[in-house]
Amino acid sequence: MNFTRTIGVMTLLTATLLGSCQKYEDGPAVSLTPREDRVANTWIIAYAEENGENVSDDFDQYELYLTTDRDATLTASYTAFGTDFNTTTNGTWNFTNDEENLRVDYEDDEQDNEFRILRLKSDELWLKDTDQDLELHLLPK
Repeated sequence: MNFTRTIGVMTLLTATLLGSCQKYEDGPAVSLTPREDRVANTWIIAYAEENGENVSDDFDQYELYLTTDRDATLTASYTAFGTDFNTTTNGTWNFTNDEENLRVDYEDDEQDNEFRILRLKSDELWLKDTDQDLELHLLPK
């Protein structure tokens, strides 16, 4: 009887602790993969929403490459007036605000940005711009 009660208390305690450990608003609740490893990837923007409006088409030309060494490369490929253009800016990334935010600092300071991490999985990265009402859902390329 005492053993059953102990198991029940341990189960309840574990469920409570795991439920309160969720770092990011949209998950995951628990991950055994370090945050740096989950961030490191070549990402494309699969969905973008600004002020409640789907603006994904405005971001489909971007590719974001983040490494475990905290290097960052942002590439944009687009066509204008019948000519193909490719631009690249390099920089670094790091966690801020107790690892709840992701800051990207590029050589091209116009692209610097800080995002609140909403979801961080190996195959999903959801970000919310800290300066404007812009949410980005990134997937591996």
